[in-house]
Amino acid sequence: MALPKLERLTREDGETIAYLQRAGKTPLVLWLGGFKSDLQATKAQALMRWAEDHDRAFLGFEYFGHGSSSGDFRNGTIGRWRGDALAVIDRLTEGRVVLVGSSMGGWIALLAALARQERVRAMLLIAPAVDFTEELLWKRLPESARHQILEEGEWMRPTEYDPEPYPVTKGLIEEGRNHLLLGSSLKFSCPIRILQGMNDPDVPWKHTVRLVEALEGDVGLTLMKNGDHRLSTPADLRRMIRAVEELTA
Repeated sequence: MALPKLERLTREDGETIAYLQRAGKTPLVLWLGGFKSDLQATKAQALMRWAEDHDRAFLGFEYFGHGSSSGDFRNGTIGRWRGDALAVIDRLTEGRVVLVGSSMGGWIALLAALARQERVRAMLLIAPAVDFTEELLWKRLPESARHQILEEGEWMRPTEYDPEPYPVTKGLIEEGRNHLLLGSSLKFSCPIRILQGMNDPDVPWKHTVRLVEALEGDVGLTLMKNGDHRLSTPADLRRMIRAVEELTA
């Protein structure tokens, strides 16, 4: 597969967002990755291959502090990453787009869609980690970790997805509270499809059901009984592509 050339979008503060874009049939599919993920991730690559094979317009980018984008990951916040998504939509796309958000990208997709309802044709959310900084991180942390975050500014959290732990910062937790969505009604005019594994240790399926209950409109949830958080098996990838094809038809 001939991948598009990696390009860079410069934000107002001089930081740069790395992105890959290809022209093709619209609506454009916009990929929003997960926390600490990049465009080398399995689902992003599968979606790029699909776009190439079917001559679809596609754009994928890496948030501030992620992948080839500039910035220190420790300084990243939900608001900053939301801003990255809006900058990409506003400056790199035209017309209506289909947002595909994975894990944290599902939360960012919803935040971006709330700010740009007229630009979003549809959304596919994959194991959407909505409100994760509060509901799935802060509330699950042991007291010692919370104390370290509050007193020292960060705590290093081990993860099975990387040999090195990653920093959970006070800024990430506190700024994230400005963008919480659960607990209120969420109205969207576009169709929303959600894929969720029932064997997901990071985003429990019941957490996603809370999101479905909050969403109004055309919302569909598909639960995979043995699905994990990554949802990157060949069957999972085929399911993702089928959903994208439905939403771009």
